[in-house]
Amino acid sequence: MEPVTGVTDLLALDRQVCFALSIASRSVIGLYRPLLQPLGLTHPQYLAMLALWQHEPLSVKELGELLQLDPGTLSPLLKRLQALGYIHRERNSKDERALALTLTPAGKELRAEAEKIPPAIVARLGMDIEELQHLHQSLMRVIAAARGADEPKPHDS
Repeated sequence: MEPVTGVTDLLALDRQVCFALSIASRSVIGLYRPLLQPLGLTHPQYLAMLALWQHEPLSVKELGELLQLDPGTLSPLLKRLQALGYIHRERNSKDERALALTLTPAGKELRAEAEKIPPAIVARLGMDIEELQHLHQSLMRVIAAARGADEPKPHDS
């Protein structure tokens, strides 16, 4: 049986938000790879460094919350950053169960090199800042809506 003309195919791949987000994510992260490689960083490590440059010191739990990463994903990433000499991981003096994350001098110095990355990404995308800011705001609304959809809804009485 042939589809009825004039009816939108709800399962058309090119109409799926998830497909567009997936392709956009891989494409944009791919633009970062050659810029991060000279710094010895992967994209997830770069995100961790961004959080530390902004909020240092952080506990592993706090960093995980900021990056939306679970401890199993975060732990090897942090070990690699420590092996690169960019961070210290030490037991928190106030809570021995928690690891405190701080930047080393090399980690702090890396920020100057990393400051070149955002303008390079903007140039590679060829989009103006206002358009990118609007996209960011839209994506933040999508994230918030998706999180809200995960929360249990109260049942009608």
